[in-house]
Amino acid sequence: MRTDLARGALLGLGLWAGMAPAAEEAGTVRARGDLAKGYCERVRGTAKAEAVLELAPEVFASVGAVNAGDAAGGSDETPLGAPKLRVTAGLGYDFVGLYRGHTRRSRAEAECRRYQALAALQSAVEQGSRLGEAAALDARARALATSLPRAEELVAQLRDDLRDGGATLEELNAVQVRLDHLRSLARDTAQARERLALEPALPEGQTLSALLSAFEAADDQVEVLSGGLRTAGAWRLSVRGGYDEVFDVDQSTPLFGQLTLGYNLGQPWQGRANAQAREGRRLESRDAVDGAPRRVRQLLGELRITEQSEQQRLGEVSALVSDLQGQLREVEQLQTRQVRRFRDYLLLELARLQAEQAYLGAHLETLRTILGGTGP
Repeated sequence: MRTDLARGALLGLGLWAGMAPAAEEAGTVRARGDLAKGYCERVRGTAKAEAVLELAPEVFASVGAVNAGDAAGGSDETPLGAPKLRVTAGLGYDFVGLYRGHTRRSRAEAECRRYQALAALQSAVEQGSRLGEAAALDARARALATSLPRAEELVAQLRDDLRDGGATLEELNAVQVRLDHLRSLARDTAQARERLALEPALPEGQTLSALLSAFEAADDQVEVLSGGLRTAGAWRLSVRGGYDEVFDVDQSTPLFGQLTLGYNLGQPWQGRANAQAREGRRLESRDAVDGAPRRVRQLLGELRITEQSEQQRLGEVSALVSDLQGQLREVEQLQTRQVRRFRDYLLLELARLQAEQAYLGAHLETLRTILGGTGP
């Protein structure tokens, strides 16, 4: 009897103690599984490297020879004068680069948000019907950790009664089978929690619909900003100034300044092309056969079916739990051997049903959060 009680206590404590490490491990895996972190760092770094060249001024210098000054002796052979050394140096700045640099950084942030939403959606698709099961498994583990030590104690007492002639072997076997079912359920629950802890979880409080909308909005913004960069390529507004001296030629002030406005005549045809690219990207993201958005919409339908099924099952289990609890209150007032054996069966069956009830209740709550709905 002591061995059985010790085994039951250890199993119950193991289930309880396993919850903290599992939660810790899950947090660690989620931190390691933040696949978007590396991607965001890369696109932000790339955008900064490109934007800094757009935002900074240009330093230039050139050395060469030009024909300058009066023609020697008025000869027609050198109508532009003799070659003279020319040195030019200064600063230039393209004001359109301000827009391009800012837009590149904004596009990097949009790409980061897009990838974060996509990573979460892909994780949800990979989990499929197991999505949102972590809280349900935790609830089942807590219920079993409470009921298993009591079940072990009942079986140990029944073995003692069998030795004393107060119980039959059939009665012991029937109770042991029910206890074995509880132990098997506890092991399966622990293994499922460990496997689930290895997978990244959805962001807290996020619904699949919200993640899908966030992905589509970020994806559209990436295309809009890319179209803006293409349009900006048709414009140029730059200023250049600095030192410009031609040696051996009289110059009162060897400085120069220049403002340039440029426009590509092909730009009016970009608008329709950019709109076509934007619509094409939207359709590609939405309808791609192997794309996450399409699979997420399918998963949403499957989860709604699961929610309806489990809601119905929870009602059935809750009714059974209430019925068994009522029966227990009645039989515990009687003290005959047969009634005590029936009470033991009821307690073990009630433990199984309460574990299922805890699982269903927690899973339904999580599903409603994921689906963005509320239930009774």
